[in-house]
Amino acid sequence: MANRILIVDDAAFMRMMIRDILTKNGYEVVGEAQDGAQAVEKFKELTPDLITMDITMPEMDGIAALKEIRKLDSNAKVIMCSAMGQQAMVIDAIQAGAKDFIVKPFQADRVIEAIKKTLG
Repeated sequence: MANRILIVDDAAFMRMMIRDILTKNGYEVVGEAQDGAQAVEKFKELTPDLITMDITMPEMDGIAALKEIRKLDSNAKVIMCSAMGQQAMVIDAIQAGAKDFIVKPFQADRVIEAIKKTLG
């Protein structure tokens, strides 16, 4: 059975890019969210195997959403997505329980490598 993934990013074209990379590599995208609050709701509703989470989003940022999701499920697997130059936020995210991070602009092989490593 394909691994079920939730994509979280406020930019529709970024979600589309990730969806494209994932589906071409045999993963099932079970949902998308455009901010952290939506991500938490979708996580509860869909119980995905993994989440790709943008850091900088309106309403609730990725780190706050990560913390909420980890409260719901301490084993939740979340990979953070960040733009270049967000090292401090990436460190915060890893300390909050993120499993890995990928840097924008996305390179398909790096995205897949992070997902395979995280899913074990």
